[in-house]
Amino acid sequence: MEPSHEKYDRLIARCKSIPPTPTAIAHPCDESSLKGAIDAARVGLIEPILVGPTARIREAAAAARLDVSKLRIVDAQYSQDSAAKAVELVRNAEAQALMKGSLHTDELMGAVVKRETGLRTSRRISHCFVMDVPGYPEALIITDAAVNIAPTLKDKVDIVQNAIDLARDLGTTEVRVAILSAMETVNPDVPSTLEAAALCKMADRGQITGALVDGPLALDNAISPEAAKIKKIDSPVAGRANVLVVPDLEAGNMLAKSLTFLASADAAGIVLGARVPIILTSRADSLTARLASCAVASLVADARRATAKRAVR
Repeated sequence: MEPSHEKYDRLIARCKSIPPTPTAIAHPCDESSLKGAIDAARVGLIEPILVGPTARIREAAAAARLDVSKLRIVDAQYSQDSAAKAVELVRNAEAQALMKGSLHTDELMGAVVKRETGLRTSRRISHCFVMDVPGYPEALIITDAAVNIAPTLKDKVDIVQNAIDLARDLGTTEVRVAILSAMETVNPDVPSTLEAAALCKMADRGQITGALVDGPLALDNAISPEAAKIKKIDSPVAGRANVLVVPDLEAGNMLAKSLTFLASADAAGIVLGARVPIILTSRADSLTARLASCAVASLVADARRATAKRAVR
């Protein structure tokens, strides 16, 4: 029986009412990255701009029997040059999203975070998985499982706010953030519980906005109403979280991969905190997850366009 992807299907369907997002794809020199771009363009999610060695891109497309004749190609010499030129397209307002091709994530992010020529903002850059977990009633955002290795409390303020803003851009009307730890009580011997308590108080004081925030919560009482009831946790978030903030990258990576490989979940990945959304896909991603990543980026880009129009008025 094929797994259902109704949460992703809803995201992709929402994109039908907005124009395709011009997207610079850095170094798409293999079948996987080219096919992902072409499939997303066919569905109307993105308008791809292929940035890389022209000859290699055409060779890879021919070998995979993919037609790139109608797509714009910006020539670059090698992977780091591809990343730099893709970022330059964004800075020149020719692209509104960035997508990883067949280069290392570090190469792409290195171009993104350069102080003079990159795409930095006042926010810390962070990664979100938007996960379609069978049996869970809504899409589940997990952050940060890919960029920030051991984030400080100051880093986590931006990580939480980035995730909240993403959830709202995706149409979530009530964002419920669980700050995860190994337990639901504040324990001075467990630093993540102290940080969770601090983040919740920051939300109370308006330093984090747009969501209900609670923690520390263990995973079971963050997502299971029964577990929250047994532990007697009275909270609008406990048992109903739709955003999970993990203590560090190791915990987040293991949580996301456990859901993927043990619970048949799909994981769409996006990087936030830069000038534009950045699509990070893996060669192991399913077609549905690739399309969902592009849909997420397209919805974020559209929300930013709407915000810019309001600001001009």
